[in-house]
Amino acid sequence: MYFQGLHIADGMTIGLLGGSFDPPHAGHVHITRQALRRFGLDRVWWLVSPGNPLKDNAPASMARRVLASRAIMQHPKVEISDIEARLGTRYTADTVRALMRLYPRVRFTWLMGADNLASFHKWQHWQWIAQNIRIGVMARPGEQIKAGLSPMARQFARYRVPPASLAHAPAPAWGLITGPMRDISSTDIRRRGDWS
Repeated sequence: MYFQGLHIADGMTIGLLGGSFDPPHAGHVHITRQALRRFGLDRVWWLVSPGNPLKDNAPASMARRVLASRAIMQHPKVEISDIEARLGTRYTADTVRALMRLYPRVRFTWLMGADNLASFHKWQHWQWIAQNIRIGVMARPGEQIKAGLSPMARQFARYRVPPASLAHAPAPAWGLITGPMRDISSTDIRRRGDWS
């Protein structure tokens, strides 16, 4: 199965940034640009999810979030996709399995903020994810220490690699990039009523 609109070639290194993007914001743009450069990725796909299983409230419509994501993230190496909805996957492990099956010669890296690493052990099949796909972690304000002490960081400590070598390292492998951060979140934007 090939999903129209996604540019893929054998051997490509593609970062997967999953989330509800409810709404997408400058912080998402910043970490995407950082991931492309610091992890040495060929492309990044924003996987606009149908919904987050760990959140109680349903997000805005898929169409609205995809359009807003395309409006804010304009970069020739970044693609916005609703592939999870089309695959019928709800959990990250299922999405990763499906993409690896569809594109066996692509080198995928799962991208997440340090805040997600801190709670990664609550994700369904988190150990399988960590063992089977590279994980690129990006700094988030106030989350560095919690991320470093997380069950995932402790259990997979020996698989941590320098960010620049992550995209070509065999899984399991994970890397953490630090640097200037944007203190902004979709939750704060919704709370202020700027996305209603």
